[in-house]
Amino acid sequence: MSDIKKKVNIDDKLFLNTYIADTASHLIIKDEGVCANCVEKNCTKFCPAGVYQYKDYKIVVGFEGCLECGACRIACPHDNIDWNYPRGGFGVQFRLA
Repeated sequence: MSDIKKKVNIDDKLFLNTYIADTASHLIIKDEGVCANCVEKNCTKFCPAGVYQYKDYKIVVGFEGCLECGACRIACPHDNIDWNYPRGGFGVQFRLA
């Protein structure tokens, strides 16, 4: 018998998570002008949940799908993201299967 490992599909794993979204974002862009002048737009590349998108010449934050990993605050070379955990009772609920 051979040990064949099943490939893990990250989209399938993310689909298992549930989210309780707050009405206020826990991810705040400090200065939109900094983002407009940012060449790299690292936040749009490093976030595994795709929370940050560059649309109409500005960064749009879809905080409701945040995985709370903190990658965005580390990836932003301008320290322009005010990252906090969501208020108690809100945010991602991880499901393992």
